[in-house]
Amino acid sequence: MFDRFNRKLNYLRISVTDRCNLRCTYCMPDEGIKLFRHEEILTFDEITGFTKVAVANGVTKIRITGGEPLVRKGVTALVRMISEIKGIEDLSMTTNGTLLKQYAQELRAAGLHRVNVSLDTIDPEKFKVITRNGNINDVFEGINAAKEAGLFPVKINCVVKDSKEEEEAKAVARFCMDNNLEIRYIRQMDLVRGHFSIVDGGTGGDCSSCNRLRLTSNGKLKPCLFSNIEFDIRELGFEKAINLAAELKPECGSKNETGTFYNIGG
Repeated sequence: MFDRFNRKLNYLRISVTDRCNLRCTYCMPDEGIKLFRHEEILTFDEITGFTKVAVANGVTKIRITGGEPLVRKGVTALVRMISEIKGIEDLSMTTNGTLLKQYAQELRAAGLHRVNVSLDTIDPEKFKVITRNGNINDVFEGINAAKEAGLFPVKINCVVKDSKEEEEAKAVARFCMDNNLEIRYIRQMDLVRGHFSIVDGGTGGDCSSCNRLRLTSNGKLKPCLFSNIEFDIRELGFEKAINLAAELKPECGSKNETGTFYNIGG
């Protein structure tokens, strides 16, 4: 599947929930968030059905995101349903890691290949401030559980303000080196202002080679994170939504004034 700029679209990011058990300052506003109603959220059957159509159209890489995907009840069952779709070469999940100790073995048994864990500091007190009272030891235990379960490679997503030379980022890098983890530096983004850049250590943010589509937990297919364009897969049907997203994917990101990180999945 190609868009009108001849970019091959083979990567689908699926947000399975807008809920999270942390309240990271750069993701969640101080005043809290308005959550989707239960009936708005896609069912596992809808997600799997859509994924089958996406794979039939050339998608080979799937990433499960949130919110925090592990707070979605029964999410390992969804992982199993998706893993059984023929044609998927890479099935991964982005998580804050706090629940990985509980679910890592189940996820691997269900067919998940690997995980990306969000970690912006290794200082327990700073982690508490960033996440509004999270416990960093839960993340450390989750990372170890992921490694023991064979969810390789375990990648760390480290959000930075400006560069990887910041002290917190360098400390996270040393932690990764000591623990056989891969690190990606993501400059803090602003959807409304249109602030984004290429991920250091990854491919995200490079519009010229963007291969992604994003499915929100309430069924909106977005061809670009930094755009208001979206297509309702329930209203349009799976095939039509995919075709429109490919056809109308913008050449470059600009601004997103209708979505938020916690319900798109970043």
